[in-house]
Amino acid sequence: MVFGKSKKRVAYELGRAGEDVASEYLRQNKYRIIERGFRFLRGEIDLIAWDGPTLVFIEVKTRHMSSFSYPEESVNTVKRNQIRRIARGYLLRNTLENVECRFDVLTLTIEYSGSWAINHIKDAF
Repeated sequence: MVFGKSKKRVAYELGRAGEDVASEYLRQNKYRIIERGFRFLRGEIDLIAWDGPTLVFIEVKTRHMSSFSYPEESVNTVKRNQIRRIARGYLLRNTLENVECRFDVLTLTIEYSGSWAINHIKDAF
């Protein structure tokens, strides 16, 4: 327990805060967010947005500075394949067959000062 909250709850709140920061970052960079937390086939894509004519599926990873790994390291082969399957479901559900798509990873690290370090990896996989 951390200050009366379970570790799971703290991780959930950190993830939500990271998605909020990521959404704002993307908006400032002219992305048009159309979905947040799209769920399909027991999985989720954090953000789906238009970057001009390209539909972008974005995995957001958030960590504290004190973590022992880089956030992008958790987007392994299994996670990438899951995101691809969910993206196919999104495209089928929304009849977006001939749309240019891209998969990005946006990592956020909350620093000791409370500020965010953002790393946007375009076309990550």
